[in-house]
Amino acid sequence: MNVEQARFNMIEQQIRPWDVLDTSVLELLSAVRREDFVPTAHQAQAFMDLELPLGGGRSLLAPRVEARLVQDLNLSKRDTVLQVGAATGYVTALLAHKAQRVIGLEPDAALASQARANLRKAGVNNAEIVQADGSAGLTSQAPFDAILLCGSLAVPPQALLDQLKVGGRLLAILGQEPVMQATLFTRVAATQFSRQELFDTVAARLPGFPEPSRFQF
Repeated sequence: MNVEQARFNMIEQQIRPWDVLDTSVLELLSAVRREDFVPTAHQAQAFMDLELPLGGGRSLLAPRVEARLVQDLNLSKRDTVLQVGAATGYVTALLAHKAQRVIGLEPDAALASQARANLRKAGVNNAEIVQADGSAGLTSQAPFDAILLCGSLAVPPQALLDQLKVGGRLLAILGQEPVMQATLFTRVAATQFSRQELFDTVAARLPGFPEPSRFQF
């Protein structure tokens, strides 16, 4: 496989057509080697338009979804970011190039260890991985400029919204299959949030977050 051609095709055929037009993000996707963050068994699929299984119900998001989330979080080099669901650290690395500091939360001990090793190998020194499911956020480091949830959940995570600075953004994939929406929340005042649905997608659930009760009649 011609790796650089495969990377180019991923960017031009999958990611750019999905309204990822920020040149800084597109350049970042060329620079950060996604294949180094993909489990060995799936390296041949590193640039394909699909989710890659990580075991235990976890998976890497499709490349176009990862790129769109990073773009739509609209980070600056002054931002401190909380990422929930760090997995193998790929999106963590992308965020770290856009922000001042990133804290990635990952509940699976093996994945957390792998993410740390991958970030070290990639030379990313402004990101850290904490083993935690993320449902409670990280109050000891709050408030955050931005929070990104790399997976889906049923309802808006109020505990995490409360850890945003005023002006801060939280981006999450919300809903139930087959209809989920990437949704951007902005804290516009101490007790006020705006909400914007950005695009439709489907993603595996993040562990640790509640599911609504389902009544049967």
